[in-house]
Amino acid sequence: MTSTAPETQRGHDAGDPLGEQPTSWQRRLRRFGHVPRPETSLRDRLDPPYTRPGRQVWSVLAIPPHVADRLVRWSGWGGPLLVTLVAGLLRFWKLDQPHAVIFDETYYAKDAWALVNQGYEGSWPKDVDKQILNDPSSVPIPTDPGYVVHPPVGKWIIGFGEQLFGFTPFGWRFMVAVLGTISVLLLCRIGRRLFRSTFLGCLAGLLLAVDGLHFVMSRTALLDLIVMFFVLAAFGCLVVDRDHARRRLAAALPVDEEGVLRPNARVAETLRLGWRPWRLAAGVMLGLAFATKWNGLYVLAAFGLMTVLWDVGARRTAGAVHPYQAVLRRDLIPAFVSTVPVAIVTYIVSWTGWIVTDKGYYRNWAVTEGKDSSWSWLFPDWLRSLWHYENQVYDFHVGLTSGHTYESNPWSWLVLGRPVSYFYEEQTGCTQSSTGKCAAEVLAIGTPLLWWLACFALAYVVWRWFFRRDWRAGAIACGVVAGWLPWFFYQERTIFLFYAVVFVPFLCLAVTMLLGAIAGPAAGTGARAELGLTTDDPTGERRRTLGAIAVGVLVLLIIWNFIYFWPIYTGTSIPDTSWRDRMWLDTWV
Repeated sequence: MTSTAPETQRGHDAGDPLGEQPTSWQRRLRRFGHVPRPETSLRDRLDPPYTRPGRQVWSVLAIPPHVADRLVRWSGWGGPLLVTLVAGLLRFWKLDQPHAVIFDETYYAKDAWALVNQGYEGSWPKDVDKQILNDPSSVPIPTDPGYVVHPPVGKWIIGFGEQLFGFTPFGWRFMVAVLGTISVLLLCRIGRRLFRSTFLGCLAGLLLAVDGLHFVMSRTALLDLIVMFFVLAAFGCLVVDRDHARRRLAAALPVDEEGVLRPNARVAETLRLGWRPWRLAAGVMLGLAFATKWNGLYVLAAFGLMTVLWDVGARRTAGAVHPYQAVLRRDLIPAFVSTVPVAIVTYIVSWTGWIVTDKGYYRNWAVTEGKDSSWSWLFPDWLRSLWHYENQVYDFHVGLTSGHTYESNPWSWLVLGRPVSYFYEEQTGCTQSSTGKCAAEVLAIGTPLLWWLACFALAYVVWRWFFRRDWRAGAIACGVVAGWLPWFFYQERTIFLFYAVVFVPFLCLAVTMLLGAIAGPAAGTGARAELGLTTDDPTGERRRTLGAIAVGVLVLLIIWNFIYFWPIYTGTSIPDTSWRDRMWLDTWV
């Protein structure tokens, strides 16, 4: 995400609204942990600056000031690209292993191959996977239509990799690995914009790079990682749109004789924010998420509400007396049009292959079983056939209650109660094991220390949003709720832990926010008061040192945890005793 904000040391954006003088009772409550909000200028509240490393950092490293300035300018992209490079190397390392069709790849890899070759999914014969692995060129694409229960975008993406590298494990995993790698770059830049800190942005991306669930899903041809990518991209677009809208408000507000920006109710309530291409792009991204799996629809609703509330906060900060009425008059309809209709059109367009080939499953329903419909005069046949197909798919999803060995309740996801084994192979005659047995497994499970720390981080995020009205905490919570909460309405349905990959980036942002609070803000910045470290605090330097050490230890432990579980993320053969050592909970087996 690009930024046009100057990288000065004006301070952090602490939320909407900010800048009120603390009252006497707030001062008295400091002994109980209450910290009054800092006084922040209106310009900084609308357009918060980016923090810079203190000069003492460069002095310790013996880096001249002019070189330090250049490094700071480059770090906004250099840091995220470096983290992304590491993530990409991890995800593409032996991507074709295991050489097998693992878990639900048996559906999506074959559907994707048929889709990119003939425009619709075919009905594949059973037990064809081994033949595909041995000689994919000998396997004909079935022309009979296949009944599929997910929209086509994710399969088009998987199929593009197959077109490039063939109908092989590397081919059908390639594009998922690409999106998994790019999502790390997106999170680095989104985190940087959220926290106004390149370091914290790169930290969020690093946490995503070493999360086990995201890593496994980036190396498997399933749809959920693709949904995650589009959801994260939509979130990033909305964050950029928020910055641009607030910058326009700041530019329109009056300035007094001393050059200080002042709130103005008339401007705040009547200004039209104009063309907002980033919100339109968010609508397209949310449509693509919805056109990959239907759970993207819940994210569309949550993010739509979030962006409207951001407009309310912006107009209130700019001086609007009635911000909700102002948003209702000026922003609500453009926000709706930029997201909901755009997402719906994107969804329908994604079915183009099914529409134009005229051979897909249920494609001709409207002229056969549905020819007597009372709506036949109003809607075209292909649209009525598609509507019927979607109704059948919905009935399938809500009625999917058959038991599965690795199903789990969403209540258990955050603590990794029941991960999913995608691949398992027991080997005998293994010389590296004292028992003569080895095991190779691909286990879809998050990095345990990261996820368990995320439980505390989410509690901190909720506290910070509720008591400090920090918009960043609210945005992170919205991402988690949009990806997690809907599954609680379908607890009787067969659902799995790997669905949680959609909100993993927001867990990483939550952990980053917590670690940033533990580390404390840089000396001399306006954010010191925000986190309770006033500039006259004599123990501030010692506090920051201890906080930085604690953060460093936690991050190193998370990285070590990822390395320790590497064999069961990648299907590496290890002695059975080593495999059992990694089964920390009985429910993981």
